[in-house]
Amino acid sequence: MVVPEGVRRRLIEDGRRFLGLDPVPADRTIAALHSNEADVPGLDAREMAQFKRIRLMGATGSVLMAITALGVAAQPVLGNPVSGLRVLGVFARWQTSSLALSMLGNALVVLSWLLLGRFCVGGLGGTPTHRISRSQLDRTLLLWIVPLSLTPPMYSTDVYSYLAQSQIAAKGLNPYVVGPATGLGVDNILTRNVPNIWRETPAPYGPFFVWIGRGIAHIVGNNVIAGVLCHRTLALVGIALVVWALPRLSRRCGVAPVSALWLGAANPLVLFHLVAGVHNEALMLGLMLGGLEFCLRAIEDDPDGDGVFGRKSWALLIFGAMVITLSSQVKFPAIIALGFVGMALARQWGRRQIRPLVWSALVMGVVAGVVMLAVAEFSGLGFGWTGTLYQAGAVRSWMSLPTLVGIITGFGGVLLGLGDHTTALLSITRPIAEAIAAVLAVRMLLSTWAGRLHPVGALGVALAAIVLLFPVVQPWYLLWAIVPLAAWATEPAFRVPAVVFSAVVSVVEMPRGADYAAFQIIESAIAGLLVVAVFMFITRRQLPWRRRPGVSVASHRTAPYGVTS
Repeated sequence: MVVPEGVRRRLIEDGRRFLGLDPVPADRTIAALHSNEADVPGLDAREMAQFKRIRLMGATGSVLMAITALGVAAQPVLGNPVSGLRVLGVFARWQTSSLALSMLGNALVVLSWLLLGRFCVGGLGGTPTHRISRSQLDRTLLLWIVPLSLTPPMYSTDVYSYLAQSQIAAKGLNPYVVGPATGLGVDNILTRNVPNIWRETPAPYGPFFVWIGRGIAHIVGNNVIAGVLCHRTLALVGIALVVWALPRLSRRCGVAPVSALWLGAANPLVLFHLVAGVHNEALMLGLMLGGLEFCLRAIEDDPDGDGVFGRKSWALLIFGAMVITLSSQVKFPAIIALGFVGMALARQWGRRQIRPLVWSALVMGVVAGVVMLAVAEFSGLGFGWTGTLYQAGAVRSWMSLPTLVGIITGFGGVLLGLGDHTTALLSITRPIAEAIAAVLAVRMLLSTWAGRLHPVGALGVALAAIVLLFPVVQPWYLLWAIVPLAAWATEPAFRVPAVVFSAVVSVVEMPRGADYAAFQIIESAIAGLLVVAVFMFITRRQLPWRRRPGVSVASHRTAPYGVTS
């Protein structure tokens, strides 16, 4: 078959434009999500008073959640220290009341976060007249995190799987082969705390995380409370790394650090699922963003701009690449960040030239290979983790687009009398979605190489595609994309969906992810809504529930943060 020359040329041009190799109007690409943010003055006296009330309101909600967590959180089945106590145990006996108070605390934190956005991003449709300082946001974040860091696990029981898998490794067994029931026994205190669906499941996490968990297991043994506190400390270390790296990355992208921290670190999904929920995404994101900052510091801060690195630049680059690789040994998708570092490096060495691209890929590949081999060797865990990456695929998550399509189509088949073919449909939709995600990720890589997208933004978009098209999506998985994109994407097209999703999902999730009776949920929700409505009415003049136009200081000239590509 002979393809006409004009058609062939058009196909080539469209293909190059799709891959980001040829120019495309900025307003028709992902780049339209970004614009430089301007510096603005600090809060005036009236706004400062409102800010202090917002900070106190969020702290009150956080404390309320921490107290009621003694009754409605994911308490251990065995080893619960408050079980049977007269005072502290009352929250477990008064479940409906505790659930209502927990929902109220949850709503107060979410509303406080939304109100705080007035002084960080200026609402969803504009820029703030005045903005809080970095120190003010840091102190607010710390005040909200501390109570949640002292609670039993909330919204998830995954930490009990961490403890059981770590104990399996501490016993000298392979956690990538045996699950808690087989490795520890069904009567073991750690196994009893693991949900039934995961008791026979080997560890799906990377060897670096399991290695750290094994060290924790050697220290605390079967002590559930001490183990949870150790893993929460690990999560807080990850959050600290995010708070360190995110403002630095945002300045590289021309975004106000306070804006990035508000959406990426003070986000209720971070507070509820990474801090209170003790998920290892905190460590993964912290290491990934920290390593990315070190790498970009070596690449973008080249004093001569000629791509000739000195000893310090090479040390920063290699160290950053090592840290990113370690993040992938917590959860493997973080490895994609190395690809964007490699593309930024190739562009610095020679724009659109193949040889620098090959050398860059070689450098990143060698560093990643050496780190993975070192972790596999020194941990003694080998590469068994590569065979358990898809263990969570047994769960059907409605937030996963291919899974949702498969479930809806399968249900339609049942209604039409064709039978339930959901499993067969999922075997088709999931591979197709994974292929689309791979294409989009390559598109973002090439856009970075061509200089059309900053590596931070391109990484966030690629992770968003991977998460949304992943076979299984949990609410906190979206943080893989929201956190890096918070440092780059500033337009309402990104911020509005991200804020709405974060707020809605944070409110509707139950404190321990377990099933409550319908009447308990309805009664608790009604009680919480009534209290929130009364509170909003009482504070309608004290808190900025409605946006009011203001005027910046006349003598203040706005200037953009940093420079973006």
